Formats: sequence, C-alpha cells, structure tokens
Amino acid sequence: MKLQDFLGTQTKWNFEAIADDADLTRQIQVQLIGLGLLEPPADGKLGPVSVAALKKFQDLTKSGEPDFLGPVTAKNLIETKIEELPETPLKLSNGIASRIVKYLQANNYQVFTRPKEYNIVYIEGINEDWSLNDDTPNQFNDRRIVLEVVDGVPKIVNHWQATTEPGSYYTYNPMNSAGAARIKFGQYKAWAVGMHGNAERHEALVQVAPITVCRDFNKDFKRTGDKLDTGLFYVNQHWGYDAPTNDIKNASAGCLVGRRREGHREFMAIIKQDRRYRANDDYVFYTTVIPGDDLVKTFPA
Repeated sequence: MKLQDFLGTQTKWNFEAIADDADLTRQIQVQLIGLGLLEPPADGKLGPVSVAALKKFQDLTKSGEPDFLGPVTAKNLIETKIEELPETPLKLSNGIASRIVKYLQANNYQVFTRPKEYNIVYIEGINEDWSLNDDTPNQFNDRRIVLEVVDGVPKIVNHWQATTEPGSYYTYNPMNSAGAARIKFGQYKAWAVGMHGNAERHEALVQVAPITVCRDFNKDFKRTGDKLDTGLFYVNQHWGYDAPTNDIKNASAGCLVGRRREGHREFMAIIKQDRRYRANDDYVFYTTVIPGDDLVKTFPA
C-alpha cells in the first residue's frame, strides 16, 4: 500500500494496520523526516516515536482523522511542505536560550523556529557558565552557540569557547592597512560550508556575502571610533588550532573562531544537519554576533 492509494477513497487504516505494512510505514516516515517532525532513519517500523510524529502532523494540518490514516492525512503527507506547517508559538522562560532569543527579537534579528533550522550566535565576553568576563583582548573569552527552537522552546544544542575578535598578532600586524577587522555587532546572512586555510586546511563556514567590520587603525582592540568597512574579507568561521585560552596567537585576523579543533568539528557536524543545508548544500547561513554585557543588562538572569 502507498499513500497515493488512499486518495479519492474512504479507506481508513488504524496504526496497527499501518505498522503491518513496512513499505507504507517507511513512506510515511520519509515524509515526516522531510518535514522535520521525525529523526531518521526511515526503518519501516511504526514505533511510538513515529506514531507521535504522525499524530503531531495530523494536529498541525488539522486533518480531522484522529487515530487513523485516511485520504486527508495521505494527501497532506504527499503535498505539504515544511514552510506550510504552522509555526509553534515561542514559549520563552528566563533561561539563557530564551534570553538570547528575546535579545534577538528586541533587535529585530531573525529567529528561526522550524524543526532543524539552527540559529548560529556568538556572544562576546561571556563564559561557559553564562557569566560575564572582562573581554580581555587576545583571549578566547567569547562563546560560539548553536540554538534550536523545539516545540516553541529555545534550546542550546551546544556551545564552545571562541573569539569574535582578532588577536594581538594581527592587530599589530594587520592584513589590511586600514587596520584589523573586528566584526560589527549584528546579524548577517553571509556564510556557506567550504574550506578554510592552507597549511591545515579544514571544513568551515566561509564568507560568501558582505559583512560590516570595524577597522582597528589605532590598534586599541576596541570598536569605538573605528571606521566601518563593508565587503568580502574572508572572515570565516574556522577552528583556532587548539591555541591557549589566553593567547589567540595567529589563529584569528578577525574571523569567528572556535578555539579547539574537536569543538569545531562538532559545530560543523551539527549545522550540516540543518534542513536548509540538507536541501541545498550551497545554503547561506545567518550568523548573529552580540555583546554579552548588553545581553545581560537587557535581559538579566
């Protein structure tokens, strides 16, 4: 049996009948996985997780077919695209993930809330326990964060030690005569999966669209008073070669850098599960860079 066989009929199969048909079950699972309602694989076994996903789909699409598969549910499974599913209202608390989302909303930044749509956020000057630090120059004292909204609830998928700023080496020896690049706080749709580096080439998010940076001409490690420069500057999101926490060395000339190789590999593995990337491996990711002190001031714990 296939979903197409239900169309234009009065056929009704309960979940036990579906479970007895591995091919039909697998077809349903494939559709639910594509809609972000079920984790792969499509194994042809209608267990409780698959049943829950199917029921959720029926609720979202208002199929009117509770506890069975009929022509309406079949038609919806065949035709529905993820963009057509209603978005679950946000359920915000005072946890760090919700506070980040509140901050993004307050600044009119995009927050992606559909299943398997990841939000990449860097918070400058914040520790692993979400307390502020003094954002000392030339240190990995920022956080790289992947955030997902699950059933309306923001959740931190993972987070890693990082820097959003150039280290001392490239501040004093800038690659551009106007000064080292320090990304301007904000949100940019500007990175795609690619390769970074020469001596130790590795997979990264590489800049493919313009961003705005502050040029540290006076080499004071601050954005204040710096001239803005917008363009393509090879500001990639790569690993920091396991450099010491208190010495960026030459790991960043202005890129968004996760300190450790292992953590960066984890980061890349997660974002490559984003449904938009899986649909199009040229997908351009959004990334948001925010100041930790303003986050904590605006939305305190």
